[in-house]
Order: sequence, then structure tokens, then C-alpha cells
Amino acid sequence: MADKITPRNKNYPQWYIDIVIQAKLADYSPVKGCMVIRPNGYALWEKMQEILNRMFKETGHRNAYFPLLIPDSFIKKEAEHVEGFSPELAVVTRAGGDKLDEPLIIRPTSETIIWSMYKKWIQSYRDLPLLINQWANVVRWEKRTRLFLRTTEFLWQEGHTAHETAEEAQEETLKMLFIYQKFAEEYMAIPVIAGEKSESEKFAGAVKTYTIEAMMQDKKALQAGTSHFLGQNFAKAFDVTFQSRKGDLEYVWATSWGVSTRLIGALIMSHSDDKGLVLPPKLAPLEVVIVPIYKNDTKTGIMNYADRLCKSLTGKFSVKLDDDDQNKPGWKFSEWELQGVPVRIEIGPRDMEKNQVVLARRDTGEKITVNKEHVAEEVKKVLEDIQNNLFRRAASFRQKNTFHASGYGEFKEIINADGGFIQAGWCGSPACEAGIKEETKATIRALPLARNGNGKKCIYCGKDAAVTAVFAKAY
Repeated sequence: MADKITPRNKNYPQWYIDIVIQAKLADYSPVKGCMVIRPNGYALWEKMQEILNRMFKETGHRNAYFPLLIPDSFIKKEAEHVEGFSPELAVVTRAGGDKLDEPLIIRPTSETIIWSMYKKWIQSYRDLPLLINQWANVVRWEKRTRLFLRTTEFLWQEGHTAHETAEEAQEETLKMLFIYQKFAEEYMAIPVIAGEKSESEKFAGAVKTYTIEAMMQDKKALQAGTSHFLGQNFAKAFDVTFQSRKGDLEYVWATSWGVSTRLIGALIMSHSDDKGLVLPPKLAPLEVVIVPIYKNDTKTGIMNYADRLCKSLTGKFSVKLDDDDQNKPGWKFSEWELQGVPVRIEIGPRDMEKNQVVLARRDTGEKITVNKEHVAEEVKKVLEDIQNNLFRRAASFRQKNTFHASGYGEFKEIINADGGFIQAGWCGSPACEAGIKEETKATIRALPLARNGNGKKCIYCGKDAAVTAVFAKAY
């Protein structure tokens, strides 16, 4: 119930956890750092999978599955990769009662084992491009965890592609970045900044990492998806060559890209309120709930009226008739608000007499009286408006909390106060980037794709800026 949710303005982290638990999205596992995804949460993930799967397949990708266990020697073949992931690795040293000849790593990501297979599958330019996606779980031994946002084990998809030329691989990298951007904005109703990561923030083993960054309601950034141009690093590590059109042997060019169940955390923190979950209709597992309001003498008539309405909406929307007779309507209203159902339909005796219903919007709380004959048409309009309103609201919030700092003093003042996104000049020096992070805990979230110094000075050292970067504290 909503009264069990800590208000955002009192304790934002606890507000988030309260919604996850009370809306029955996930729960803590007996295994420290892991979570159990409950049916409500998994239904959200299934909706995301369904949409992303379609988007991937429309661009020529196919699904496959690779082993959970990766030989330790594979991880060590790519130097940056092993250095980046070593602190997070979970290692299996015994199996079947015996000590293993070689330790096995529980996958933190699958580049190494996938590229060991690509060596067998790629012989000629005719085998390229190879466009494969995997839906899987991964394990990264996190020290500080939070449900959905950062857990030891989580679910994700990881795309891994092989290409004939660097240009094709780079095009693929950006294509998938823009698919993630489209998914975030059109389906999740979350505006994102698409850009490149700095050298210190890029994926271990990548030449370039691109990201979509979203602003949460506490004004922190959340990395919502990444796409990596891997160059020939993994191809060289696993000796993956192909016969070119000229007859020469060349190393293939690679990409990888992924999003995870962290997106559920992004949904919660972008749209929800002190009553509970608020979901964009395009991702809501349940779009409409019908709540009958009756007394004993009107129960049969109201329930029949509600049942006929439910049947008329089934097939057009995902709809449920709440026929629970153990709880009062007010309790049901709060419960369905907590679970984030976009539209609630209320039906009482007067509504039945007038051949009407009342629609209640989850995003604004507004109620609309509608003739029963026009319910489907009106629900469709309301769902579309909720989807658009959530995006507009999130975009307006980000705009109001995006700043341009002219000096380092102003930069620190903004970050140490309420925070937000700060657009500021950066000379490109890792030392300046590290200094800002150490002193303010703000990091470079993205270098926007269309960028230059614009005559600015580095916010930290005062030298000419190479780029304008987006800084923020982040999850």
C-alpha cells in the first residue's frame, strides 16, 4: 500500500526500494547481492524483451545461446578485458567433487567465449556480417548492490557482431545505439543523451564505447544502455580471420552492445511517485483494470455490467476485472495505483444507471466520465496521452536540471547542491577528469555525438576545451 512507501523528498533511495518491494517487482535473495524477480517485475522484462527482440530482428540479428561457464584462459586473452573485469569475476574451481584442471569463470559478459566460436564459423567474407544476439544472465561480483540497478546476477541481452570492414562495424555500433535511444524514448518515455564515453569510462576491451544516459528524479544519471566498437581487439586475441575479396587473410571487425534489467530501475526512478509505480502504457503488462463499486443489493447487476465491459475491451487492451470481494474499492484503488496500471475504470450503481463508466488516469489522477459505448475509443486516447505526457514531463524535468557551468566554482556549487546534468568544457586530459571525479564525485557521462569545444575552456584546468562534456553524479 502507498502508506508503506517512504516519500521521495524524505529518503529517495528508500522510496525506490519501497516501490520495488511493495509493487512486488523483486525481492532480496538468500544469496547476498542477488535478487528474485517476482512475476510483476518479470512481466515488465518480458514486455521489454518482446519489443527489443522485434527491433533487433528487423535489423537482421538472430538469437543464439552460449555457455554460462568460460575458461579462465579465454578471459586472459584480451589484456584490457581481463584487467577491467578481474575484480568482479566469480570463479569455479571444483566440479563433480574434483578440482578442475582450469578454473571456469561465470560469465560477466560473453565476448571471449563467443569469439572462440566465431573463429570456427568465419572463414570468408561471405560469412560476414555475422549478427548474433543472446538473452542471458551474467554475474559480476558487486560490493554494493541495489535491486535492479546493480546486482551480482542480472538479466540482459548482449549483441555480438562481426564485420568485413571497420566502417561497417562502426555503422553497426551507432545503429544499435540509436535503437536503444528509440526504445528508451518511444517506449520507456525517458529522454536520453546519446554520446561517447571517455577513455576511462569505456568498456574493457573496446576501442570506443557509446552510451545513452538518462536523468532520474533525484537528478543523478543512469547509464541505460551501451554499444561498443571493439575494433579488431577480440579478433586478434582469438585469431579470427577471414579471406577477403582480394584473397588476403584479414582480421574481422567487431561490436557488442547490451541493455539489462537495470531498465526496470530506470522506469521506476523516472516516472513513479509517492503512491507507487507509474508505468508508460507501451510497457505496462496490464493497461486497464476495472474496479466495480457495489453494495450487496447491487452486486449482481454491477458485476454483470463490469464483466460485459471487460469482455468488450479484451483483445483491444490488456485488461483485468478486479472481482475480489474481500477488499473495499478504496483499498483496490490504492493497490492498483501502487502497481502502476495506467488506466482504472470505476463502475458504480449510478454509472450503470446512466450507461457510463469513470476513467481514472494513473499519471495525473484525473477522472473522466465516458459513455459505455465509447469506452474503448476513449481508453485508447487516454493511453496515448499518458505515454506522451510521461515523456514530456521527464524531458521538462531534465531541461530544468541541465546547467552550463562557466567556472569550476559554479560547477562544484551545482553538484554539491541539488545536482543535475552539467554541460562544461573539457580539455580531454584524464588528469582533469580524475580530479573532478575525486573532488566532486561527478563523472563524464557522455561526450555528445555532435560536439566540439565551441571556444570554451576546460572547467577544471582552464585550458582550451577539446569538447563539451556532460557531467553528473551517477548510479
